[in-house]
Amino acid sequence: MKQRGVNRVTIAVWDLEKGRAFYERLLGARFEPVNEEDAAKFGVRCMISWNAGVELVSPLPGRESRIRTFLEERGEGLAGVIFAVEDADASKAAADSLEVPVHHLLDYTQAEIDTHLQGRFRKYKEYFLGARAPLSAGCVIGEFEE
Repeated sequence: MKQRGVNRVTIAVWDLEKGRAFYERLLGARFEPVNEEDAAKFGVRCMISWNAGVELVSPLPGRESRIRTFLEERGEGLAGVIFAVEDADASKAAADSLEVPVHHLLDYTQAEIDTHLQGRFRKYKEYFLGARAPLSAGCVIGEFEE
């Protein structure tokens, strides 16, 4: 079944391990590491609690990133949202027609899903949208089939 609605929120933290400990205790959640190679392309490290619907993101030391800028300007906290849609390509076409820039596509094979996402999905595809009004926070549209 394909999920629709909010898939998860992104919370920016300076220290990923401290953030993990805090949110695991606060939410009773368990965070899993995600693909470090893909995250590093954005200058970050990530962990996700699928059951809590929370993704923790911290900047890599010495690397520029949107998350580092966010933390410097606003401090730790809610940095974005990942929306699950029925058809990621159709939503990407809608973003194009609305002149919302798409910065990155993440489209995992089943082997990558098994390796980096604990085999949780049969389909995992995300488009990272540019933050511009009315999307002032980081926004991702994705197609997720469990």
